[in-house]
Amino acid sequence: MDSEALRKYSALHPKPAGLTLQYGTAGFRTKAELLDHIVFRMGLLAILRSKAVAATIGIMVTASHNPEEDNGVKLVDPLGEMLHPSWEEYATQLANAEEQELQKVVTEICQKAAVNLHKEASVFIGRDTRPSSEKLSQSVIDGIQVLGGQYHDYGLVTTPQLHYMVCCQNTQGQYGKATLEGYYEKLSKAFMELIKQSHCSGESQRHLKIDCANGIGALKLSEMKSYFPQEMLIHIYNDGTKEKLNHLCGADFVKVHQKPPGGLDMKPNERCCSFDGDADRIVYYYKDTAGHFHLIDGDKIATLISIFLKELLAKVKQNFKMAVVQTAYANGNSTRYLQETLKVPVHCVKTGVKHLHHKAQEFDVGVYFEANGHGTVLFSKAAETKIRQLVKEEKDEEKREAAKMLENMIDLINQTVGDAVSDMLVIEAILALKGLTVQQWDALYSDLPNRLLKVQVADRRVIDTTDAERRALTPPGLQEKIDALVKMYKLSRAFVRPSGTEDVVRIYAEADTQENADALAHEVSLAVFHLAGGKGAPPQP
Repeated sequence: MDSEALRKYSALHPKPAGLTLQYGTAGFRTKAELLDHIVFRMGLLAILRSKAVAATIGIMVTASHNPEEDNGVKLVDPLGEMLHPSWEEYATQLANAEEQELQKVVTEICQKAAVNLHKEASVFIGRDTRPSSEKLSQSVIDGIQVLGGQYHDYGLVTTPQLHYMVCCQNTQGQYGKATLEGYYEKLSKAFMELIKQSHCSGESQRHLKIDCANGIGALKLSEMKSYFPQEMLIHIYNDGTKEKLNHLCGADFVKVHQKPPGGLDMKPNERCCSFDGDADRIVYYYKDTAGHFHLIDGDKIATLISIFLKELLAKVKQNFKMAVVQTAYANGNSTRYLQETLKVPVHCVKTGVKHLHHKAQEFDVGVYFEANGHGTVLFSKAAETKIRQLVKEEKDEEKREAAKMLENMIDLINQTVGDAVSDMLVIEAILALKGLTVQQWDALYSDLPNRLLKVQVADRRVIDTTDAERRALTPPGLQEKIDALVKMYKLSRAFVRPSGTEDVVRIYAEADTQENADALAHEVSLAVFHLAGGKGAPPQP
């Protein structure tokens, strides 16, 4: 390691005094002007990680659904998955090291993680459309070059596209070609193969309005348009030419405010969807003839995909184990519908994509979505091999056709991470194949009314939870209080959990009516305020 070069370059990317940041599920995120030293150091870390695992690592410069002024950076592990938890610690140490300790921290990481500095290293870089992203990815490159690594800068890509490229590269092309063309070709080919088998002539023209959050999704969808079949008519809104990224639009805005985005004019019963700023989340919605807004969130997307996959799995008659993975935020009626009507096992895990992804890997077919619209489907190696074998060798026509559809689903789904473009094509194909309208999809079950609140506290660590965050262990008396409150309302449940990023406690409540859900959420927030060290004035109803 060239200590002189490290010292010289590090001085060009100085750390602001007193700033400490934590690497979380979303990597690092903060105001863009505070990130220069962080991204430089993540360039260093990506090289160390690459040398440690002898594979290509990804670095994505994005702050997803955050405001345009923010930015962030996260690392992608060899199979397109999130950075290993032990390396999240190293990322935090490296980011917060003072200038004069930087070399020492790098050396310590090398020792702890058995990094051989003489090994080759390679990194793939991607960035979103924020004004600050280009300069920050240049700082990433500085970090990479100090430690003498190879890199390929993909420039503007969606977050899931970068995850995809990294996976393709490290599977020697088995997962696909590590180029944008390779991504577009693989997905569009699988999509066309699937909808070839749809017999619904009623909606031969598949109109879909897409709100791209004024982000990268608009650019990449425009590039992909020429790969789509004629009958797929997509109309792109909030394409970034006029307004700010994520401002009054995007999946997060629509989900939180339960209303359509600005910049998209909705007619009754039109199918619409929204991506988030880096295109790894998607939600659908429509307005009925009475003008009421209907949101179709991640829970309902998981349900639609599960119905379709379960039917196909029944036809191929292999004993594949299928399950849906949710978090405590999943609507109670979605869980009921999956377990009682569809008879699909449902598992609840802690909030955060990495927990869902990890659990989904335990099954032959693992479907996971967060209510916010981030999710995908994972197929085990054994299931994938068997399905591809049935396509080639199965004599029974019905079985072979079902296997063929499953094979196309495997190719259409981005298994590395939630991907709005891929998920959108999966949903569009299923609706076409089942001849379903957006209203029929929505009518599978009705969501229980719910309410999300947050309470500011002096220290979020006073709350400790168990049972996938559904029960509070501390402070004493809080869970008993919540249990007593829940008993007062029909079809109700409530839970509290500390935020991962700020001194806030998040509260979720659902009940038979909106009025009751609101009342329950308020009473639970008062209990949190009094028992967990609330700050400021008590919550008002």
